[in-house]
Formats: sequence, structure tokens, C-alpha cells
Amino acid sequence: MPSRHEPVDVVVVGAGIMSATLASILTTLEPTWTVEVYERRPGLAQESSNAWNNAGTGHAALCELNYTPERPDGSIDITKAVTINEQFALSRELWDFLLEHGRLPDASFTSSAPHMTFVRGEADVDYLRRRYEALREHPSFAHLEFTTDPATIAAWAPLLMADREPADPVAATRATDGLDVDFGALTRALMADLGDHGAALHLEHEVTGLRRLPDGTWRLRVADRRWNARPRTRAVDARFVFIGAGGGALHLLQKSHIPEIAGYGGFPISGQFLRTTSPELVSRHRAKVYGKAAVGSPPMSVPHLDTRMVDGQAALLFGPYAGWSMKFLKHGSWTDLVRSIRPGNLVPMLAVGLHNVPLLKYLIGEVTTSPTGRLRTLREFMPSAHPRDWELVDAGQRVQVIKKDRRRGGVLEFGTELVTAADGSIAGLLGASPGASTAVATMLDLLDRCFPDRIDAWRPQLDTMMPSLRRDWDTTLGEEHDDGPDGMGDGGWATGGGRSAEPTVADPAGSVLP
Repeated sequence: MPSRHEPVDVVVVGAGIMSATLASILTTLEPTWTVEVYERRPGLAQESSNAWNNAGTGHAALCELNYTPERPDGSIDITKAVTINEQFALSRELWDFLLEHGRLPDASFTSSAPHMTFVRGEADVDYLRRRYEALREHPSFAHLEFTTDPATIAAWAPLLMADREPADPVAATRATDGLDVDFGALTRALMADLGDHGAALHLEHEVTGLRRLPDGTWRLRVADRRWNARPRTRAVDARFVFIGAGGGALHLLQKSHIPEIAGYGGFPISGQFLRTTSPELVSRHRAKVYGKAAVGSPPMSVPHLDTRMVDGQAALLFGPYAGWSMKFLKHGSWTDLVRSIRPGNLVPMLAVGLHNVPLLKYLIGEVTTSPTGRLRTLREFMPSAHPRDWELVDAGQRVQVIKKDRRRGGVLEFGTELVTAADGSIAGLLGASPGASTAVATMLDLLDRCFPDRIDAWRPQLDTMMPSLRRDWDTTLGEEHDDGPDGMGDGGWATGGGRSAEPTVADPAGSVLP
């Protein structure tokens, strides 16, 4: 199946926020490059980037407890929180740049939503106080508020305290500058801009295979899924390929046969939320409120009651309620998990099953939870909740990363993992949270790994696009980082690593975002 055209410079697989972010950066840095985007679905952002399919938005570590673990001596480690906060600030800087240069129509994809943490019980109240005291010493969190006063919490978020037993010890923190981000709307806006800058978007086109050619380029087999397509399959050659296909990325990376993907597996986790659009309830809760995860549950299952603005519609979301499916995508196949098994990842996958019995028990419990059980969990956050106000909605699929581990055979990670070929000609993204919120830092890490011969020339333009990058690049690029409490490596970027002398605050000066 020969290709009829010259190789395109960049092929992006998947039309979600990661792909849109990378393509936006590359079309700014190299406006003469040819860029093509292939998406198997009939629309944009229909999997993990869809606002109803993701667990949380605008992650800035202001309220997520899994980013601030407790050390054995009782102190709180804020390293991961600083990292995520600075990565999100970097995303905001890019959005500001695109807004200022007319590449985004407006900032309607964001809305103001204070970020809160809410806990109950003496032990958790004590932990939250120590977390607050540790965080407020850092400039990015100096504005954080803390209280144990029920009346103050009720003023911040009335639904948390209505009908709650007065003897129950409670505490909360609040950051009033938090954001809710509709990443589906942002993705669509970015993709529209890419079309204006010469990128070609192909919906209902699925990349079904790829192989490296002798000259180092990649030949992709693309199936046209439109009902009237002729021909049904064609070949596309590319100098660089990014696989941002969510749960579908693992299969394509395996088909590429790059040695870097050997040993990787995937563990799919699905989810559901309770949602309400009741005007009375929505008007009484304007915040993103996180609690503590149940023992044995994955970090992505931390319960939270969120204000959400999706395509201009206000709603409240509570969850997630975790589940399990063999699908790697919400619109995927029940054979996805089986087809991902290879001789090289079988041992890591079996080892993960043996070493994560509490997680498996948790998932079984979640899958078998009754409507009454889901309501009981909601009422721990919102005691006055009534079932008539809430509907159950399906969220997206997440494929957690399984990797080889010398000591345990295999480990399960709950973050994002960027896999790149040694020659930088192909890269793919695996994993989940905080994903979308830190997309810019992840894509900058990709540029450093995959385009080492061009990164020096790009630095001045990148500095203009994201002023936080005007630092010592030698200390902020290409570093190796240990995984944090949620299994997500810090990445190699700066305002991704929290290692620079001048930390970036969560709301960069001059931001045009709310």
C-alpha cells in the first residue's frame, strides 16, 4: 500500500486536548510545517477530553490531597503539589498567549470556581491543618484559607453543611482563584484555529497500523470510516508521529514495535458520576470540593462535588464511582484488554494483579454498589441530598499504566507517561490524571525529547509564549523524576518540576483568564 504523497511533517493521532495542544505549539514554532490530525470519532474531544467524561478540571493542587502525602515523621510533602500548580500555571500562560494573538476566540472555556478541600473527623482535620501550614509557606499557596468553623464552611459552600450533625468535627481549605475548565470546548477552539493555520483535520479516520520505513519516516495505514468513503484505506507517510489517542495509544505504540514500549501494559478503569442541573442546588454551590479517597481506592477516585460549566450549562457533579471494563476507550471494544497482552508485559500485568488486591476489592465493591450506596456516599458530602435531584451518568475510560519493575515484577501507576522513541520520530501518551490540566508541560517535555536539534532555536519563541520558561533551561529540561503519590512522574519541565528559584504563582500576572 504505497503512499501517493510526500511525507507530512507531523501526524497527530487523536483529536483531544493533548493533540490540540501539541499541534498549536508546533504550528506557532514552525508555521510552514504540514500537520495532519486523524480522529476515529465523528467529532472532537469525544473521549477523555469531553467535559462530562473527565473526573476533574483545572487541577492546580489547591485542593487535591493525593498531591500532599504525609511523611513518616508526620510532616507534609508539598513537592508534588508545587509541581502540579506550576504546570497548570504554564497551561494558563499558553492560553493567554493564544487569546492575545487572536488564536482563541475568547476565554469562555474557563469559569471561576473556588477550589476547596473538605474533611471530617479529628484525624483528617489535623492532617488538613498540617497540610495548610506547609503549603502556605510557598508563594503559590500563600492565599490559601483554612477553617474549622462550621459557619464559615457553610458560607463558603452551603450544601456541605446543610443538615449535617453539629458534633461532627470538620475542616476546610479554600482558594478563591480556582478555575473550572471545559477542556472539550477548549479542544474544539484550538482545533478550529489549527484549521485556520493550515493543519488538516480528518474525522472518522482511524489509524489502524504503522511501521518505520528505511529512511526513518513512518508509514501509517489509515482507514476512512465515513459511510461513503472511496478508497476505504490509504497510506500516509510522516516525519514525526504523536499518538494522543487516550486509551487507544497503547495498541498503536505496540504496533510501532519501538523497544521503548516493551513491558508496558494497561489497566482500564471506568467511572460514573451523579449529576444535577437543579437551579436551586446549582445556585447554592459554587466550588470544586475534594475530600479524601477511601482506603484502597485509586487517587483518581477521590470523591469531589464540583461546579461544572459545560457549553454554557451549569451543573453539579459528584463522584467518581469507579468501575471496571475491558474497554480502553468509552467507544472502544470489549477485546481491548486482551489485544494489549504481549509476552513482554504479561509478567508485569500478573504482578500488578497480585500486588493490588485492595484495589481489586475496591473496584468490585464499586461495581456492585446499589443506588442507595451511591446516595449514601454523596450524603457524606451533602447530607441533604435527595435522589430525585440526581441522575447517574457514565464517565470516560482511563487506562492506568502498568510497567516493569525489577523488584516486584510490575507496578501500576496513576499518572501520565510519555513514551518516546530513541530517535524522537514517534511519541505517545499513556495514563490519566491530572492529564489535561498539565498538557502544556507534557507537550514541552515531548519537544525536548523528540526535537533536540531544534529546541535551542525554539527557545526565544517559547519564552514569549510562556514567560515562566525564561529560566536556566539546563536545569529544567531532561531531568528524571521519581513518581509521586499518584504514580505520576514530575516530567522534565520547570514550571513542571518546582526546582526553579522563582516559583510561578497559580495566577500569572497579567492573565486575561478569569
